This record gives sequence, C-alpha cells and structure tokens, in this order.
Amino acid sequence: MQSPQTFARIGTRGSPLALMQARLVRSLLTSTHGIDEDDIEIVVLSTGGDHIQVSNASLSEIGGKGLFTKEIDEAMLTGRVDIGVHSSKDVATQMSDGLALAAFFEREDVRDAFLSVKVQSLDQLAEHAKFRTFSIRRAAQVLRQRPDLQIVPFRGNVGARLQKLADGVADATLLAMAGLNRLGEGHRATGQMDPEIFLPAPAQGAIGLAVRSDDTRMAGLVAALDHPPTNLAITAERAMLAVLDGSCRTPVGALTRLDDGTLTLKGQILSLDGQTAFDSAATGVDPLALGRRVGADLLARVGSEFMAQWTAT
Repeated sequence: MQSPQTFARIGTRGSPLALMQARLVRSLLTSTHGIDEDDIEIVVLSTGGDHIQVSNASLSEIGGKGLFTKEIDEAMLTGRVDIGVHSSKDVATQMSDGLALAAFFEREDVRDAFLSVKVQSLDQLAEHAKFRTFSIRRAAQVLRQRPDLQIVPFRGNVGARLQKLADGVADATLLAMAGLNRLGEGHRATGQMDPEIFLPAPAQGAIGLAVRSDDTRMAGLVAALDHPPTNLAITAERAMLAVLDGSCRTPVGALTRLDDGTLTLKGQILSLDGQTAFDSAATGVDPLALGRRVGADLLARVGSEFMAQWTAT
C-alpha cells in the first residue's frame, strides 16, 4: 500500500506514449489539487500486450483488449497503484470487478492517420502493395477500399512502427492521429482518413482513468479531471460495443458527435475482408441508451450467422 506521504500511485504501460499520458495525468493532478509532483509516483507495469509485440500472433488470437490492461488492473486491485491510465480504446467493455472508469480527458483527434514514404494516399498505393496494420478494423476498412492490398501484421510502439515504415518494411500503414499528436509526431502523417468513412475504433483518441470502485476519495480527485462531452461520447461508444460483445476479434467502428446537447452515434460492423459492412446511426441525450440502441440495431442488421464467424475463431 502507499506510504502516508504518497498522494497517489499511477499505473501505466512503459511505452513512450503511455508514459507521456501518465505524466500528463500527474501534471493535471498536481495543478488541479495543489500538491507536489513528487508526491505522485508513476509505476511502470509490463502488460501481456507488450509481451506479444514481437510475436506473429494477432491480438485477437491471444486474448483481445484486456492484454493491455490486465496487469494494471491487478495492481490496482491489490493496492499497488491507485489510478490506471489507459488509451480508452484498449479497455475491455467489461472491466474487472472492483474497478471503474472514473474520468476521461478531452478527446484528441479521432481520425486515423495515413502514413507512407512512397505515396500520399491509399488510392495511390501500387497494386498488391504491402499494407501493414495490427488492427483488424483498419485492415477491413482498407480492404473495403482496396481489396488488392496485402495486409501484413505491423507491431511495436509508435516509434518502432515509424522506423519500420522508413526502413521499407511496409508501403503504408494507419496509426491513431491522437497518439502521433501526443508524441509530437503529428507531422509524420501523410494524410488523415475521413472519419465518416473510416470510422475510428470505439473510444479512440480518449485517455481514460480507472480507479477502484470503493475508493471514493480517489474517484473524486480524478473526477475533477473529467471532460463531460468526451465522457458522454465514450460512454455511448462503449455501450454500443458491449451490446455487440465487441473485442479485437470484431471489426467495429464508432463515431459520436455532440451538438447542442444531442448525441449522434454512428456504428459499423465489417467482415474481415471488408467486402460486407453494416451501418447504423441514431441520436439521443442518454449515452447508455443511445449506445445500446445502435448496438441492438447493428445486431439485428447483421444477424446471428454473420456474428458467429468471430465466436467460431
């Protein structure tokens, strides 16, 4: 457990992006609550998602989203850390018992960035070019536009992927614009994908903060950092994903807009080859109800036979 002089311990992965996000949380906690930065400890934890970066297995094959959060969750439940810092798109829809997402920072750019040292856009790639991505959503969306491309797994943190691209390991890739911006690498993007066509991953671009459900003190401190419009959007998208039983096995996209207090949520499910896609959209003011409605509508459109392809793999 934390010592009396420690205000909080923040659990994070050790990638440059994760560490940057943890330092941002520490900075905002100190400025918001008027405490000394030295009283907040950042605890770096290695997760299962980090361990598979050098393997050839896809995330969907070896455990899904929870691989990036499991060890942080366990450290929180045992009291080793008090706050878990996550890229919200990596958080499973069903969190570990005893934990809750207590706040979301203002959402960054939701778009996927197109990166290539050879061409300026997806359309300009040569026939049968190698398009490398770790995401089955991105792969399906790319194949929907360019079914001729070769999709090859592409792992590593942002810096490693940028280096692989420069080394010619791939002709092009997609990365989250939010992560590039936070690392000061936004200029590396050759272009940005239209989010209305290439729907982002649910909760993409938002940093989420998890706490123990029974830690009311920490929940209150973290809640002061919450950005309500982002919270509404992420809640809607995660509610949609929960209805779909979404994981890294399922190519799902989502995009929420907030206008004058009304939310508009668009959702999409694709086949793995991208040649079949189902879309749904609705508006509302209750994010949970809205997400569940769009999720249920997508399930009705897709049908149980189509969804069974993922539970069978």
